[in-house]
Amino acid sequence: MKMNKKILAMLLAGAMLFASACTQKEPAEDTSKDASASETVSEEAAEGEEASEETDEWAAKTGTKTFPAIAKEDLKIGFVYVGPADDGGYSTAHDNGRKAMVEALELNEDQTMIVESVPETSDCETMIRNLIDQGCNVIFTTSLGHMDWTANVAREFPDIIFEHATGSTTGENMSTYFGRMYEERYLSGIVAGMKTKTNKLGYVAAMPVPEVIRGANAFALGAKSVNPDATVEVKWLNSWYDPAAEKNLAIDLLNSGCDVIGQHCDTTAPQVAAQEKGAFAVGYNAATLEAAPKAYLTSPIWDWGKYYTSEVQKMIDGTWTSQRIWAEASTGIVYLDELSENCEEGTKEAVEAAKAKIDSGELIVFAGPLNDNKGVERVAEGAEMTDEEMWTMPWFVENVIGTALD
Repeated sequence: MKMNKKILAMLLAGAMLFASACTQKEPAEDTSKDASASETVSEEAAEGEEASEETDEWAAKTGTKTFPAIAKEDLKIGFVYVGPADDGGYSTAHDNGRKAMVEALELNEDQTMIVESVPETSDCETMIRNLIDQGCNVIFTTSLGHMDWTANVAREFPDIIFEHATGSTTGENMSTYFGRMYEERYLSGIVAGMKTKTNKLGYVAAMPVPEVIRGANAFALGAKSVNPDATVEVKWLNSWYDPAAEKNLAIDLLNSGCDVIGQHCDTTAPQVAAQEKGAFAVGYNAATLEAAPKAYLTSPIWDWGKYYTSEVQKMIDGTWTSQRIWAEASTGIVYLDELSENCEEGTKEAVEAAKAKIDSGELIVFAGPLNDNKGVERVAEGAEMTDEEMWTMPWFVENVIGTALD
């Protein structure tokens, strides 16, 4: 029975898609049923149906309840990181956001707790429960694979506020939050496309999931916009955080002729590899010029502090309610780092021109015509991808070398 509930939760999570915070579109849900199911309902199946109804009820209450104010001195906030807080990348960006929130709201340092290097397994649920046992009344979990474990606990503790980064499952007391990083990746692709001399860009990619595929595609489209001959070779890490493997994949790409490395992984190891090989690199998550000063070009960056400060202030004010957020760059949650002196002449002007068009709506990153790298038309000329389509993107654009989900 426990397994059935888990499967149901995963199916429901997969069916729920993010919508823009600006448009407030509701995510689609798959309500289809198997017509070939037996008419005889076993006791186990009946229990599964009951669990499904309970899950639907919890999820359907997203945004329907405004939670009571929490006095600032009564706040105790737990953060769950997939890597070390000092990884120099993704988890560091979240921890910097935590620190900025503590300072902005003048909280005591002991009002936040962090748990580092939490795997995307049942260990995550255990760690969340430990934080609750230690008095946390707000929980932020920060990696895609933490989603189902977070939801499990959120259903059990309806008076505790939960927020999960990068996922899609929401409920009465659980929000999801993310930013439109693909727009900054497009801009970083322009930087890489102007720098390459071999027209071969490499990309160290963490996990084969739509978020990473979307980012690699945006990077490739940005490069192509200024360099029609540029290709992007993607190699999968199958982990969010593995410094040694990240560096080794970058070395493989550099040895194959790539002279600029991009990344969607959590450390600066690919940038260090590029510097050691006399090549160049675009980072991720944070400004990391000091890690590879001769190689670093720029980096798409997360500023979680603005978001955490805003959300916790709502909890203090008594205005917090669960929601799905896919924030625009104008909110400050994502931005492109300053360009280093390693960039090609004219790069700053090209990036600024593209950013202005993105901000005005003139440039839509995933507008047609777009073909995938198998030659299939995915977006027709004059059309553009919806949020739902971008959120579940399973294919690579035509100038990407590699295998996606399709």
